[in-house]
Amino acid sequence: MEEDEIEHTEEENENEEITEEVHSDFEYKDIKDLPGVGSTIASKIRNAGYQDVIALATANPLVLTEACGIGEPTARKIVAEAREASKMNFMSGLEFEDKRKSVQRISTSSEALNILLGGGVETQSITECYGEYGSGKSQLAFQLAVDVQLPLEKGGLEGHAIWIDTEGTFRPSRIEQLAAVKGLDPKQALQNIKIGRAYSSDHQVLLVDKVPELINADPKIKLIVVDSMMALFRAEYVGRGTLVDRQQKVNVVLHNLQRLADRFNVAVYITNQVMARPDVMFGDPTAAVGGHIIGHVATYRIYLRKGKKGSRVGKLVDSPSLPEGEASFEITSNGITDLEEEKKK
Repeated sequence: MEEDEIEHTEEENENEEITEEVHSDFEYKDIKDLPGVGSTIASKIRNAGYQDVIALATANPLVLTEACGIGEPTARKIVAEAREASKMNFMSGLEFEDKRKSVQRISTSSEALNILLGGGVETQSITECYGEYGSGKSQLAFQLAVDVQLPLEKGGLEGHAIWIDTEGTFRPSRIEQLAAVKGLDPKQALQNIKIGRAYSSDHQVLLVDKVPELINADPKIKLIVVDSMMALFRAEYVGRGTLVDRQQKVNVVLHNLQRLADRFNVAVYITNQVMARPDVMFGDPTAAVGGHIIGHVATYRIYLRKGKKGSRVGKLVDSPSLPEGEASFEITSNGITDLEEEKKK
């Protein structure tokens, strides 16, 4: 047994059975309050990016072992205690329905697109938007980063945003432009967005890992944007021989994002690139990159394409509760808006 495996004092060891009997009713407010975790291990855990008990409860013990430099038995015990403390158990359908009442939605500024998405971009979910260049994926991200700051009655969450930029497309001037249209202070709107520029896939993973730290420092964060999800992975992992490693890495990032969405009740919006499938002889050969990994993890999938007279068409490809459908809108200097004919209805 490793020296750091258990940091009980002799008195704690004598009372271990009592601790195990009552800890399920005890609300741990700090990592070091968990049985078997003292200040030394707690410091290692926090330095690895796990800031609270909930983060530990959703951690992989093997990852925790490697990140913290502790033994695997210790890591498994810590994670088990965190899960017990967090009461991560089964619940009835009615209880889950009640939990879902905390879900909120961010307006896209297009009523047609909001209706397609059941009211807007949902928290506790990953919304993926894929399409060709110029289809409006990043423009929707800009709009959401501004709209999330609006009052509830105007379709916002009075929140802030995190933006992970992998393609160098973030433009402060566009945020200021959209903020002014919405009646927000342009400079304050920019201040409310935390931007991280990723230069490699490893850097992208690191930035995602740092998100809990940012949210703990600013609980008003309600939106995470990743623009785009696959750009760096496509550039670095070339050829079939690297496909398994790439997909596993992408899978880890996506599940980390979903855990963040659930844990902090935030919306996650990711953009994705596309490819042309050579085996499709008829119809639209456009397909999202990333394979089934992204398709399985994303809660909502939207395919964006250019429509007539400069309009954009968003097609809801996948959703757990909404039917497939399409919504048309346009992108102007004032942001995303409904088509003129839709406004007249």
